[in-house]
Amino acid sequence: MAVVASDIKLYLSPSGNSNPNAALGGTISATEVVTSPTLNNLFDNVSGTEANAGDTEYRGIYVKNTNGSDTASSVKVAVPSQVSGGASIEIGLDAAGVGDGASTGVMTTIANESTAPGSVSFSAPTTDSGGLSIGDLDAAEVHGLWFKRTVAAGTTALSADGVTLRVYFD
Repeated sequence: MAVVASDIKLYLSPSGNSNPNAALGGTISATEVVTSPTLNNLFDNVSGTEANAGDTEYRGIYVKNTNGSDTASSVKVAVPSQVSGGASIEIGLDAAGVGDGASTGVMTTIANESTAPGSVSFSAPTTDSGGLSIGDLDAAEVHGLWFKRTVAAGTTALSADGVTLRVYFD
């Protein structure tokens, strides 16, 4: 059976974690990232102190092909839209590459949400052609994906700040 969009899922890191604010890399969690329009499904609210001073935070998740037998070919990720009042989102691929997320392809672990993961280049591609290339994901394979949220100093409050992540594949 061919891979369909619902076979590509996003999972928190690390193993045993169900709190998006603690998605700081390591092995894959069994907790799926809520992909419906849900506030704070990856980042918490920006506090007044963070908005005034500026802030940069990181989260690590996994992109997984949950199809039982088929390969998702030429997988790419992009950020086609952002609604922002001074915050921006960039994405980057973890250097561990493709694996099972438990013993191979395990993401870098960072000390806290303010620590940048090493060897990760961040950008904000908006299209499938410009998206970050994961390559092929065989059945049950994963690849680590980092998010970087930058809040500019002096940012004003905005209700429903958000971003759309899109995973493309053949």
